Amino acid sequence: MLRLVATGPGPDAAIRLEGVSLRRGGRMVLDGLHLAIPATGITAIMGPNGAGKSLSLRVMAGLIEPDSGSVLPSEAVRGRQEIALVFQKPVLLRRSVRANLRHALAVYGVPRRKRRERLGELLDFGRLAAIADAPARALSGGEQQRVAMVRALAACPKLLLLDEPTASLDPQATAAIETLILNTAASGTAVVIVTHDQGQAGRLADHIRFVHKGALTEAAPAAQFLLAQKSPEAQAYLAGKLLL
Repeated sequence: MLRLVATGPGPDAAIRLEGVSLRRGGRMVLDGLHLAIPATGITAIMGPNGAGKSLSLRVMAGLIEPDSGSVLPSEAVRGRQEIALVFQKPVLLRRSVRANLRHALAVYGVPRRKRRERLGELLDFGRLAAIADAPARALSGGEQQRVAMVRALAACPKLLLLDEPTASLDPQATAAIETLILNTAASGTAVVIVTHDQGQAGRLADHIRFVHKGALTEAAPAAQFLLAQKSPEAQAYLAGKLLL
């Protein structure tokens, strides 16, 4: 059974998974995973398909309870609203961009007297003012993803989890999302991004965690990892080889 440990993950981690295991369909998809997410900067989680990257985000966000192990959030991210998760495919309300953000502010309990000012801040931060009154679901994929990310920031989370936020987007849309990610980290929010893109990891990440078969095989500063991987699994992956 999952244990929520009150002592926290240590001074340098926003959240830590200790020995987390999860079985699905008779297969171990997280296998005693030990994963520490730094309290600052951008952490990229990399690894082959089926490695457990997205599942680890859902465990951090509290959407999945693993079969065993401990989740240790820091004092800063203990509240439910302190962790936000944005999925690969945005899920938006059948309303305008402005109304989507206004709804999020209400759900997160932002006082009514502060919502107008906060709404304007969010629109400016995501560069969404020009499309604020457009139907959210009629936007391009990149614009929808920006709306989803900015909506997640409505509660001012301490930890933002992004599951392949630029998958299938064109370079221009990808650049806009990456700028938003960098600005979010610069504002003091710890960011975790699942990505298969080495170039994106190099552009964004301060830290990299490499996962294979539901377990952590390597953790290092991004520059160090991308220059010289220590684990055979990471070396094979970055060399374009198939990992079985």
